[in-house]
Amino acid sequence: MTQIPKRLQSVDVFRAITMLLMIFVNDVSGVKQIPSWIEHVAASEDGLGFADTVFPAFLFIVGLSLPFAIRNRINRGDTLINISIYIFSRSVALLVMGFFQVNSENYSSTALLPKAVWIMAITISFFLIWLDYLPAMAKTKKYILTGSGIALLVLLAFLFKGGTLAAPEGMRPSWWGILGIIGWAYLVCAFIFLFTKGTIPFLIFVVILFMIINITQHSGLLKLNLPVIGDASSVTLVMLGILLSVLYGELSGKKNDQYLLLLFLTIAMVLIVGGLIIRPFTGGISKIYSTPAWVFICAGISVLFFTLIIWLVDISRMQNWFNIIRPAGTSTLTCYLIPYLLYSVYSLLHFKYPPFLNSGIGGLIRSFTVSLLIIMLVGSMEKIRIRLKI
Repeated sequence: MTQIPKRLQSVDVFRAITMLLMIFVNDVSGVKQIPSWIEHVAASEDGLGFADTVFPAFLFIVGLSLPFAIRNRINRGDTLINISIYIFSRSVALLVMGFFQVNSENYSSTALLPKAVWIMAITISFFLIWLDYLPAMAKTKKYILTGSGIALLVLLAFLFKGGTLAAPEGMRPSWWGILGIIGWAYLVCAFIFLFTKGTIPFLIFVVILFMIINITQHSGLLKLNLPVIGDASSVTLVMLGILLSVLYGELSGKKNDQYLLLLFLTIAMVLIVGGLIIRPFTGGISKIYSTPAWVFICAGISVLFFTLIIWLVDISRMQNWFNIIRPAGTSTLTCYLIPYLLYSVYSLLHFKYPPFLNSGIGGLIRSFTVSLLIIMLVGSMEKIRIRLKI
């Protein structure tokens, strides 16, 4: 398997910035009178807003991080079966969380528990099940806490009520949510990386194959309706991250920094230009429909941004500037879940921001401040070992 560094500071920085932006764009969606380029573009429009670039960047980062995690397990002597269980368990965790969060969108006001209480309870369950428990904790105590989380989650699934009073519904899968999409893509790409041993020619082949599937699906040339990978948009972004991570491992630290930067910039430009070329023939640019132009252009933007961070952090050693948001790069899933608790508390307390914080520049400042405060809170939680680990 290709040797790569144990951990790259640039990946943590990229992940932290992306998580900050994800919290920001989710919060700013409720702000009025802000520039339209900040928001998501409507499904019926052919275009790209700033918010449309954040999730694909996160998928790309999943790919960047994946080789490090698997290689570290191989180096410490884990067997193929142990690593496969690790991959499968991480995927299941993401799918379960995504499944519950998506169903909250269909939660009925006639259910036994208020929606905010139900969301808070499932989030607490996630923490109980997947908390990074101290190794010194007694196994009995850990099993009791984990079991309590599982039992609570099962109870909440039983208490769930969706749909309308006339047509009630139980929990059911739909689009799996952000975490679920990550879970499926991670499952596919992690096993591809594991069984190809991170060999660059194989990775290039798989990336191109997924791109072709995505293009043929949206151009109407071929309708495969493949299980798990769907139109291959998510797996394309993750596999691109894996490929660049492995390329970095091959080229970094060998006096090839200039070549590395030039190669990554070239890949970024090819992706962006390629996306613009295929745009008219594959449904335009649409995050909602995960069109090839959206995949290619967002992938190119992610590669560009990652290249900039490599130059700043790994090559120029300018690392202290991101300390305030560091927890978003090391406790990323915790950062993602905390807003669900925050907004549920807002709902239960009927809390509303003053009008000047709900529109325009005041609203933008509010959303950015909330994002920073959430990350700082997670940093404090991290110090006392309250963080999720999957």
